[in-house]
Parts: sequence; structure tokens; C-alpha cells
Amino acid sequence: MSSDTKNSILIIDDEVSNLRTLTHMLGSEYTIYTAKSGANGIEKTMEYMPDLILLDIIMPEMDGYEVLAELKKLDTTAKIPVIFITGLDSTEDEERGLSLNAADYISKPFSPMIVKLRVRNQIQIVNQIRTIENLSMIDQLTGIPNRRSLDARIQEEWKRAIREITSISILVIDIDKFKIYNDTYGHQQGDVVLQTVARVFSQSLKRASDFAARWGGEEFIILLPCTRLDGAVEIAENIRGNVENLEIFHADGSRSKVTVSIGVTTLVPSQNSSMDALISMADKALYDAKASGRNRVLHELPAEA
Repeated sequence: MSSDTKNSILIIDDEVSNLRTLTHMLGSEYTIYTAKSGANGIEKTMEYMPDLILLDIIMPEMDGYEVLAELKKLDTTAKIPVIFITGLDSTEDEERGLSLNAADYISKPFSPMIVKLRVRNQIQIVNQIRTIENLSMIDQLTGIPNRRSLDARIQEEWKRAIREITSISILVIDIDKFKIYNDTYGHQQGDVVLQTVARVFSQSLKRASDFAARWGGEEFIILLPCTRLDGAVEIAENIRGNVENLEIFHADGSRSKVTVSIGVTTLVPSQNSSMDALISMADKALYDAKASGRNRVLHELPAEA
């Protein structure tokens, strides 16, 4: 989340006066969504995926305990922290809420300062966790997603491609003669090459769904959802040409050049397909590209394509 984006809060309460009061208290700092029943609250949670939920316990038809239990059953909403807002103050009520993994309690009548502090504490925890998760998914040298991030994205897009019966393409990219370049100019200059090549991907990929990641060493992988072979090869050629045209600047003012070889493959996956096999196929095409002279794009199609 960027620094200029507000965190979001969903308030679930059947009392309109409570919704108004809490919105007035918190609306200047956070994006506020409201729901007037438990069932509607679950729907709004799925729709908006708020950073925090303020949940009334005593509501008709579906009380707060039931709402929290339902939210914790769903993978997509289980980690959203929930603060109970309640007039109940018995030990048994608190124990029940904590056993369902409520994050905190805010008692009625509302104290504006207590509300703001308890909400702020939970939002800070959410943002800290998000920062840590984001850092663990980014390659620190190049600033693009890392292998862990790619693994998660591939699983998501693979399932979507099976569900929607669409093609998915993979590009495996390797910097040619990178070891020789490192030995010639030093590892620090080699890092500059990795960073420079990684920037080419953002310039060459036009869709938000296209996903580039550092696979390891001098190798990168690009995931292209809903992309057939001809489109994937065109993108690969564009990347190859953009890298070939780069001038890599050195600290002493001199310049050097590098090239990349790219292996491409495409598949409309089924339940019996293997993403690992598809990546291996693209890797084989990459190997053939390097063996046949480097600085080129070759493709390989799986037998089931």
C-alpha cells in the first residue's frame, strides 16, 4: 500500500446511530464501508476486502460471533483482523470472542480516543505484516518479484487458465555469457547489468497481468496469461531487441553491451497439465537458443498443446 492510500475499515452494526458515530470518528483517517447486518457484512467483506472490521456482537438473525466464525472459515477473509464493538462486558463473552480469534474489543458507549487508539494499533499491525510480506516477495537487487512471488502468481494464473480454458505462456530469459561479463568487469558491474535488464521488462510488458520475476542468478521468467504462442514470441523478440540496444554504463564513463537468449512455450492447461513441465519446456527452448548462437528467441511446444 502506498503512503498516500488510506487503509480501509468495514463497520458491521445494525444500529444506524453507531454506524454514523464510528464513521464520524474514523472517516478522516480511513476509508469507511458499512453494513447493517451480519449477512450483508460478509458480502461487503468479500467485495471490499477491508484492512480491519469493526463488528457488533448483538445483531438480529446473525450475531457477531457467527459472522466472525464464517469469516475465519474462508481463506480470503480469515486473516482480516476483527474488533468486536459491544456492550457486553462479562468474562464469558470476552473468552468466546477471543476463542474465535477476535483481535480486540471496543466497549459501548464509545470513547473517541479509545476507538481511535485500538483501531490505530490494529492498522499498524496490518501494515507491518504487509510490509514484511511484500519485502519477502521482492528480489532486493533488481526490485522485481522474486521466485517465491512468481510461484504464488503462477498458481493463481494456472487455476484461472484451467477454469476459463485460456492459454498461458512462459518466457525463460538468460543473460548471455554473464559469467564472462562478471569476470571481465567485476560483480558490482554485473549487478548493474541485472538491474538494467530487469528494467527492460517493465518497458516491454504492457498489461497489468503480465508478470516478470527473477528466477535466480542471471535467469528471469515472464508469465503471460491469456497469451498465445505468436503473442508470446512477439513479446520475447521485443525484449530481446530492447536488451540488445541497451548501453550499460560503467563508473569510469565507459559502456558495454549484453544480450539475452529466450525460450518460449505456451499451453492451454487442463487438470492433468503440469506447470513445472511447462517451465521445463521453456527452459529447453532457452538451452536450444543458447546452443544455436545466443541472442535469439526459440520456442518449444508441449506434446499436449
